Amino acid sequence: MTASVPGARPEPERDPGSTSASRPATSTGQDGHPSPAGGPQLNSREQILRRIMAATGNGGGPAGGPGADAAYAALPRDYLRAHHDPDEHDVVALFAERAADYRAVVQRVPEGDVPAAVARALTDGLLVVPEGLPADWLAQLATDRPDVVLTGDDPPLSAQALDAAAGVITGCAVAIAETGTIILDHGPGQGRRALTLVPDFHLVIVRHDQIAADLPDAMSRLDPVRPHTLISGPSATSDIELVRVEGVHGPRTLHVLIAGPP
Repeated sequence: MTASVPGARPEPERDPGSTSASRPATSTGQDGHPSPAGGPQLNSREQILRRIMAATGNGGGPAGGPGADAAYAALPRDYLRAHHDPDEHDVVALFAERAADYRAVVQRVPEGDVPAAVARALTDGLLVVPEGLPADWLAQLATDRPDVVLTGDDPPLSAQALDAAAGVITGCAVAIAETGTIILDHGPGQGRRALTLVPDFHLVIVRHDQIAADLPDAMSRLDPVRPHTLISGPSATSDIELVRVEGVHGPRTLHVLIAGPP
């Protein structure tokens, strides 16, 4: 008999027949991950852990093996997958509205007017252009904006040189209408991450067909192995008195040109 201690919380009574040995036996599937014998449905926690082990290769099988991918694809998805069906909503207009809510400068222009819009949007000075940016977007700068000087980033510019630049011009990988967010995967025409963090001005051209309705739609268009930078408006922060300060952690001005449809 165990003596009770005054004031101590009583321990819950245990079923004498309930021991670790009485838990259901487990077996190992083809993907190397444990599954209850007899095939009962895994609970949410077990499904999550099983998927993590498959992705990291810590479950005895190859990381992301076909068995794990098939199990993931077979998970029930009875929840609402999208709040804005592109067939029923103007996702381009929604993106423009949400991006402007973040105090970004947003303009919609026909695809053919992008060169003229770029020339109007830029300030004078040195503008950084990453490799792979479509040359036709810059076609009118030589005639309309002789005060703009373009430079590349090969070899990579120093942080001091980027800080001294007037701004940067990039494209993007995808944009999210629901949140007004722009995503860079730092592929052609986007440059390395420092290009869009250090200069004080960022002009980004978003093609209308790059705008996804919401985050799941956007993520499905991206390569998961690439680095991603999510931009929602210009850089901004506030102190305890809610005084907003822009340009502390990135560009002070974000100018978005939405290209098209024609």
